[in-house]
Amino acid sequence: MPASREVVFVDGVRTPFGRSGPKGLYAETRADDMVVRVIRELMRRNPGLPPERVDEVAIAATTQIGDQGLTIGRSAAVLAGLPKSVPGYAIDRMCAGAMTAVTTVAGGISFGAYDVAIAGGVEHMGRHPMGEGVDPNPRFLSERLVDGSALIMGMTAENLHDRYPSITKDRADAFAVASQEKAAKAYADGRIQPDLVPMAARKAAEGWGLATADEAPRPGTTMDALRALKTPFRPHGRVTAGNASGINDGATGCVVAAREVADELGLPARMRLVSYAFAGVDPEVMGVGPIPSTERALRLAGLSIDDIGLFEINEAFAVQVLAFLEHFGIADDDPRVNPYGGAIAFGHPLASSGVRLMIQLSREFAERPDVRYGITTMCVGMGMGGTVIWENLA
Repeated sequence: MPASREVVFVDGVRTPFGRSGPKGLYAETRADDMVVRVIRELMRRNPGLPPERVDEVAIAATTQIGDQGLTIGRSAAVLAGLPKSVPGYAIDRMCAGAMTAVTTVAGGISFGAYDVAIAGGVEHMGRHPMGEGVDPNPRFLSERLVDGSALIMGMTAENLHDRYPSITKDRADAFAVASQEKAAKAYADGRIQPDLVPMAARKAAEGWGLATADEAPRPGTTMDALRALKTPFRPHGRVTAGNASGINDGATGCVVAAREVADELGLPARMRLVSYAFAGVDPEVMGVGPIPSTERALRLAGLSIDDIGLFEINEAFAVQVLAFLEHFGIADDDPRVNPYGGAIAFGHPLASSGVRLMIQLSREFAERPDVRYGITTMCVGMGMGGTVIWENLA
């Protein structure tokens, strides 16, 4: 049995994220073409990586039908022009799809089955709304395995507010305003653009255009504007379109490799995978998922929460990030948390988001050689959490 090897994050890119729907950036763009664009850009940016040295392509999608079906890791690899000898497959862990793609190929690299792999995710929620074509087993409700709210993410966020009465709507709105402000500053400072791949997008009425920036951010968002929004999931509720991520389209991808192989090929090693963990929680409060997954990942790494210098937490809902921070005794406005802003501003194309977190963390690591460890973590539909701990190699 081979000795385990260190796994490093070499590079990551993503398409700009679009708003879903007939007016969105990618209304008439295929999901698989977005993945192809990401794979081709990863190969272009890393000329030291011979295409035949890619051992696996793992691509996640939550709704694996239509242009997100046909085992998209393999089909996108062929479409991207990788040699036919390069295999690929599809993954589904809802929001943590791309994160699971990375941890799965990382396990293969550590074991010695692969040297280099491409992992990522795509979600075209305009073409494939969450839950399209699914048929939940009636036993979930008839046997009361879950509450009816478990299948509606916004209702699980309202349930989380119930569980944490200290997390008021004002606190959630304030967190959302800060996310928009940080994202606007990150764009102004040129922190986001280096890892965006421009995506050609066509609309019948307008012809061809080039998507070069995220469509979802709303710079200048104010508390007054957020206070005025409706609470669609509950009368007099606390969850709104303003303090939650949107419905979005986008794709992400990254190259991960064994550390000695990255060195051999002259590829950058931006961060090292230290540990990862997934955990299950009650589906009705899926937003608490990152708490047990982070506790487990820390335990496996022999670290404590105080060792973590940067946090990239997926902002599916403001309340879910705040519950995590409250549990670990971290302030709502701690500068270590989502320094470039998060999904409330950028958007959350379900299965793709895990690698966006990694891309931003690696960029933050490069600016902060004083920080040794960071984490990427997210809640997952059906009651789960996922966490990856990374070491800064800058």
